[in-house]
Amino acid sequence: MEINMEVRNETTIQEFILEGFPAIQYLGNIFFLMHLLAYLASITGNMVIIIITWADHRLQTPMYILLSTFSFSECCFITTVIPKLLSIFLSGRQTISFTSCLTQAFSFLFFGSIIFFLMAVMSLDRYLAICKPLHYPAVMNLRVSFLLAFFCNALSFILITGLVLKVSQLSFCGPNVISHFFCDLGFLIHLSCSDTGSVEIYVLFLALLVILISLILTIIAYSNIVVTIVRLPSAKERQKAFSTCSSHLIVLSLMYGSCVFIYVKPKQTNRLDSNREAALVNTVVTPLLNPVIYTLRNKQVHQALRDALSRVRLQKQSFG
Repeated sequence: MEINMEVRNETTIQEFILEGFPAIQYLGNIFFLMHLLAYLASITGNMVIIIITWADHRLQTPMYILLSTFSFSECCFITTVIPKLLSIFLSGRQTISFTSCLTQAFSFLFFGSIIFFLMAVMSLDRYLAICKPLHYPAVMNLRVSFLLAFFCNALSFILITGLVLKVSQLSFCGPNVISHFFCDLGFLIHLSCSDTGSVEIYVLFLALLVILISLILTIIAYSNIVVTIVRLPSAKERQKAFSTCSSHLIVLSLMYGSCVFIYVKPKQTNRLDSNREAALVNTVVTPLLNPVIYTLRNKQVHQALRDALSRVRLQKQSFG
């Protein structure tokens, strides 16, 4: 009997099934095309930000260094899950090995944590630039921005590695169907037949640390920015600043709202299914909006793009 149980355990933990969206699978081709276009647009927008930042010396400032790091993390973040989602829309439920499942979960949470930490850092950068302009050059420079980006990466790696190692030690001896389009650790923990109490406490701790602390810092920064904007003497300047801030806050609300719904809540098994829809917000919607909201509306970026296109045209004419 013990030998049979060991064989059964070894068999069931070797592979999981990603269910995806079975209720709308008959529309799989349509959703495949929609999400493929969204994915390509997100990758293109973020790659433009990265390339133009490093190609134009005028954009090699702390703000744009942080933005290019943010864009790189976002490309990695969505690439972790979207290709698998596209496969599910085309072929239905997909199988994934336990090792691949943990690797995907680690990558998703690692890059997601970097994005949240970077959003908090970028909010503080804007706070210093707008509310403390005289102190900004002394506080923020390229060296500091690189150190902050490194710190975001290092802290995320340490926190998420600890969580994934804890989950890897759990036993899985029951159902192996994950009702999601990627290996979400919440579902993996729910499928485990081990005592998951300590792991769930660690997940809640990480959610509070990564999401709520970065959210609080962002709220404090933007509150001070709004107060400063209100005090601007020119109505035109106030309107322009509020337009930029409001678009930023819409994206922040979408991302923070969906993640708080997924991760910062008590364990409720019957609500796990709704996590799929919430996860689509921060894996498809916000990555599509972020390049437009954060950078592509910026006049400096527009000018850099125009200059780059002009150089390309001149090169073509000279070769022609």
